[in-house]
Amino acid sequence: MENYKHILLAVDFYEHCEAVANRAKDLANKFQAKLSIIHVVDSLPITEAGYGVDIPFNMDLTTELMAGAKKRLAILAEKLAVSEERLWLEMGSPKAEIIRIAEENKVDLIVIGSHGRHGLALLLGSTANGVLHHATCDVLAVRLQDE
Repeated sequence: MENYKHILLAVDFYEHCEAVANRAKDLANKFQAKLSIIHVVDSLPITEAGYGVDIPFNMDLTTELMAGAKKRLAILAEKLAVSEERLWLEMGSPKAEIIRIAEENKVDLIVIGSHGRHGLALLLGSTANGVLHHATCDVLAVRLQDE
């Protein structure tokens, strides 16, 4: 087996994100590989107030979400010593964006967290499952323990 040269850490900033980040950093150190980080802000459909979601018209939700994610991404990058040119903050389908960035940047390993979902969550699928089944490179799904 050939050593990994470029590892892409896909983060969602939920609990246990640090465990996944540490695993990716350890692998990058072990293989002396480049480490990059991606976070994808999922496209959120804005529904009518009749459905229970009441968002003021003057609030730019996308701008707020992206600004918050950018700050968290910068903090994580500093902790992991990842330079700004190897950070990606995207908006859209997490699965599709992770795969696209991995292919465009010749990533040979994607590291992503995975909850052991059951029932409805399993039927709807997860980002980790989608990446695992559609990526053209290796994928390490780090098992996360639900509280």
